Amino acid sequence: MSAPGGFPAPSAPPSYEETTGINVNYPHPYPAPELGQRPNVKGVNPPPYFVQPGPVPNPVTVQTVYVQQPVVFYDRPVQMCCPSCNKMIVTQLTYSSGALAWLSCGGLCLLGCIAGCCLIPFCMDALRDVDHFCPNCKALIGSYKRL
Repeated sequence: MSAPGGFPAPSAPPSYEETTGINVNYPHPYPAPELGQRPNVKGVNPPPYFVQPGPVPNPVTVQTVYVQQPVVFYDRPVQMCCPSCNKMIVTQLTYSSGALAWLSCGGLCLLGCIAGCCLIPFCMDALRDVDHFCPNCKALIGSYKRL
């Protein structure tokens, strides 16, 4: 093969190792392809890639937790799950004299109702405090204070 000017085409320049003479006899770090094997050429499919399966993850256990909303007690029965016996109940109510009944009695005394009319607030459930009890286990569940 010759160049257009009639001169022979130059060959590839020598490598750095050949030029300096360092480690010329040292074997190459990569093995040369054997006879009959084709070197890795662009467009040739590489060998198939196999992935070993990893460890199987432990199954996830799901636990359902029911969170009971806080119960607000008023002067009416409440349907709820009793915290002591864990049964669905409707609370039983009992009334007791609280601060509002005593203040009402004192107010009536100041207005001149001394002859026994000042005791009316102790008979009215609308002026008394309310205690909620479980009908099954008789446990006190909650209270409603008027004041």
